[in-house]
Amino acid sequence: MKKQYAVFGLGGFGENVAVELQKLGCEVIAIDADMERVEAIADQVSLAMKADIEDEEFIRSLGARNLDGVVIAASDNMEASIMATLMCKEIGVPYVMAKAKNELHATVLKKIGADSVIFPEKEMGKRVARSLMSTNFTDWIALSPDYSLVETVLPEKWVGKTLLELDVRKNYDVIVVGIKDGDKVEVSPDPKEQLQEEDVLILIGSNESLEEI
Repeated sequence: MKKQYAVFGLGGFGENVAVELQKLGCEVIAIDADMERVEAIADQVSLAMKADIEDEEFIRSLGARNLDGVVIAASDNMEASIMATLMCKEIGVPYVMAKAKNELHATVLKKIGADSVIFPEKEMGKRVARSLMSTNFTDWIALSPDYSLVETVLPEKWVGKTLLELDVRKNYDVIVVGIKDGDKVEVSPDPKEQLQEEDVLILIGSNESLEEI
């Protein structure tokens, strides 16, 4: 059975979450008080509806759909965001992710039961800053405050060598979890195969170790 999610708020963040969940095979209900936003996404999700995040009766009616999760992507109206989160937990939604406007908002959302609280703009800002400071990295995803997953072009001194020779875990304190060659991704790379200049490595490690590379 497909997982079912509802996304409240179809601004840039909410719209992208709804569309990507649908592409990943989920059934998505996209909800916004702005009819233009609803119509714009209607052909990209299972169901698009015009409704207000402050409509308690509407939110309670979603309980009959046995949703796997709800994303509260509207954060400008903090009171409405908080009430919607609270009601979603009250009707038994197992997983509620809420977008926070600031730290106080995030604290309240966590206190009332939000399973995950995010600052999309803040996280994207960190990724952009890290990419600018570490020009060899093509992407950087924070896994925790201290550890990250990155994609990086192959260091020049590694060209022609094998993972076995480099012993990156011992010598660089990182783990190679995959190698990209164009659109192809090898998730179990041969440790005896020579690395090529065009290879892109997918690494996991501490931020300090990754930055040293």
